Amino acid sequence: MDKLNEILHELGISKVKLAKFLGVSRQMIYNYLELDSINKWPKDKKVLLLNLLGVKSPEEINKIKITTDYIYEVDDRLNSLCKDNNDNNNNLFEGLGKKQKILLQDIVELLKEKIENENNTEGYYILLYLYHYLQSIDNSKELKYILAYVSKAAGFTKPMEFVFNEEQQFTFESILFSAFSLYNGGGASKSKIAASHERFVAQIEHKIEEKMSRTMELNTVKVQALRELGYTEINEANATEVFEKIAEIQSRKVAS
Repeated sequence: MDKLNEILHELGISKVKLAKFLGVSRQMIYNYLELDSINKWPKDKKVLLLNLLGVKSPEEINKIKITTDYIYEVDDRLNSLCKDNNDNNNNLFEGLGKKQKILLQDIVELLKEKIENENNTEGYYILLYLYHYLQSIDNSKELKYILAYVSKAAGFTKPMEFVFNEEQQFTFESILFSAFSLYNGGGASKSKIAASHERFVAQIEHKIEEKMSRTMELNTVKVQALRELGYTEINEANATEVFEKIAEIQSRKVAS
């Protein structure tokens, strides 16, 4: 089984992809891989795996040599299932390239597995916070650096690979590593940590207040625009006119 895990890793086959190919849950894949022999797998799943790897028996797995051609062959067999699924989800995958479709399919399957149990409160909040993260990612380059750091720390990406701003990413990763080392080592002063968290809370509360203030200001301007135009609400017919009036009112305040 160690050889099989090694092959799957070299081929870049994730547990999600393999689960999808075999038609089982990701947890079941972990259970299969913990067995000491592929012969203990359900017969239909064993046959599917052997076909995927292009061998006729479990013993032949130990003779597999990973080459570029072999990777392409396995990838084509594996992604044939993704293609069928994508054809049935044209709206979700429309306009995406092959590589993007496969990645999105893997993400959707993984997210679905984490949230499909309605009693899994933690899973729900993980995805909720992830949703907030993705909503915010374009407003802070550091959020992208965090993703790169996690990918590297988990062993998915080489440590000296920089796809964003190399100098900034290098600095950020070094600082983040120091922070995690301090956290895991337990060497930080509790009083300093408490003081730091107080500053964190104060900063967040200030941002929330600013956001609420901007929302209230925008609502006030919207009401004024509707009143000046003689409308009671924004609808599809008057939206452009109302937004232009809002912009005009805001420009008056800037000029004054």
